This record gives sequence, structure tokens and C-alpha cells, in this order.
Amino acid sequence: MNIWTDVREFLFPRLCAVCGKKLTVTEKGICVSCQCRLPYTRLLNSVGNEMEKCFWARFPIERASSLLFYTKGGMVADILHSMKYYGQKGLCRAMGSLLAGELQPSGFFDGIDVLLPLPLSARRLRQRGYNQSELLAEGLREVTGIPLCTDAVVRTRNNVTQTHKSRYERWQNVSSLFALREGSRLLEHKHVLLVDDVLTTGATLVSCADVLSEIEGIRISVVTLAWTK
Repeated sequence: MNIWTDVREFLFPRLCAVCGKKLTVTEKGICVSCQCRLPYTRLLNSVGNEMEKCFWARFPIERASSLLFYTKGGMVADILHSMKYYGQKGLCRAMGSLLAGELQPSGFFDGIDVLLPLPLSARRLRQRGYNQSELLAEGLREVTGIPLCTDAVVRTRNNVTQTHKSRYERWQNVSSLFALREGSRLLEHKHVLLVDDVLTTGATLVSCADVLSEIEGIRISVVTLAWTK
């Protein structure tokens, strides 16, 4: 650690997104203690797991996995809230790296050609200033070396919040939410990994996969940081 790092850490201490404890130099996003207490799904690369079944009969999915279970008011909710609304870009990348580090030994990323984070609408991107799913994918890329694609799909509108909607209303809300861009031609005959922060009903991910399915020879897998089982 050099003097400038010392000064920065003193003036702008990095705090754990869960417990608020000051992070050490080697800790990123969350402290080691909280990381050990996270509710891991342990899905890894298990074939036909419960999360993968969420997409069966909706689109031809190759594989699916998620790192953590999400519960309202829990540790993971604190992490996701910080990622989305408190501008913690470093936390987004750190969680992507953690996700990749847990899944990589299982072979989950084998054969994946491209990481494709779910895009935000132009309006939401202006408001937030960043796409947390894209930063999450950057963390995945740092560990796996798999290239990132952000110019193949566009979000055509800003769908209203899903929070208080029924399952059926959520599916209606995301109808025709995405469209292909010119860069999508580069995804022909590629195995694409859709990256998002949290899976609830899967409606938004399926809406994006439906559009991607128009690309010749494409294969689609899904990974999220968290899953509402």
C-alpha cells in the first residue's frame, strides 16, 4: 500500500455493503465475514436444476445458474440495493468477480462465447448513470476472459416497476421490450450468456431471449447474481 492509497482509505473509507464495516485493502464490496454468511444457492453447473426449469418451455435454454438466494430485507437485498441505487460500481464488478470465481471451477462457462448483460432503457440509463448488469458482466469478464457484447440488443422502452405486479401482469409488462441491433449479426452460431442481477419470474430475461432467438444458430444460457426461488 502506498501513501496515496493510505490517504484515500482515510478520507473515503470503503464500507461493506451489508454490515457497514470498513473494508480492508484486499476486501472488495463486502467483508469476508459477510461473504461467508451469504445464502449461496450451490446450483453451480448442475444440469436441469430448479432455476433452469424456470425457463423450460419458454425458450431453448442451454444452462442456467445463480449465486445467491434473494429474500426481501435480507443480506442479498442490501447488496442489490447498493448496486442499483447507490452508485456502487465497484461493488457491481466485485460481485461479478465473486460469481465467476464460484462458478468457473464447475465448468459453467465452458463453451460460452459472449457475455450479454441485459440492457437498460435509455431513460433509466441516464437517470442511474450506469447499467448494474453490465458492470456485473465486466466482473465476470475479468475472471473468465469471455468477451462482452453491449451492442446486439436494445431496450425499446422503460417498463414500469414489477414490484407490485402479479406474475401474469409481469409477463404483459415486458412484452416486446427488446429489439435487435446491427451488432446482433456477430452472435450468429454463438453461445451467449445472458447476465442479469436478479431473477424473479424470469419475464424480462425470457423477453430478451425471445428476441435473441431470431438470430441464426444462437444458443442461450442465463446467469444471475441472485434468484428469488
